[in-house]
Order: sequence, then structure tokens, then C-alpha cells
Amino acid sequence: MRYVVIVAFVLILASLTSALVFMMKDRGKTDRTVTALALRVGFSITLFVFILVAYELGWIQPTGIR
Repeated sequence: MRYVVIVAFVLILASLTSALVFMMKDRGKTDRTVTALALRVGFSITLFVFILVAYELGWIQPTGIR
């Protein structure tokens, strides 16, 4: 489960980085920045839903603040 979350965070950060690169390179002439940011939002929502489903199915348990 830990690896799935780590991969999702890497995908989110990669999409955010690519949006920054596209924004600097294209200067607003293409829609690549919007597409990259939309992918980031999609990855974030997917990760959130996956964590909720994993909790409901008992795959992960809350540990509280230590």
C-alpha cells in the first residue's frame, strides 16, 4: 500500500513539474499546461478515493498521532 501512495505522489509531482516546464516553454500558446494540471488534479482525486476505499476495505488502519 505504501508503494502505491509513493508512486501516486511521484506522478502528481511529475505532472506539476511538467506543467511548470510547459508554462515557461510555451508562453501560453498551447494547452499543454492545462492538460498537465488537469492530470495532476485527476491523480490527486484518484489517490484520495483510493485511500478512502482502502480504509473502508480494511487494507489500511489509522494509527493516530504518535
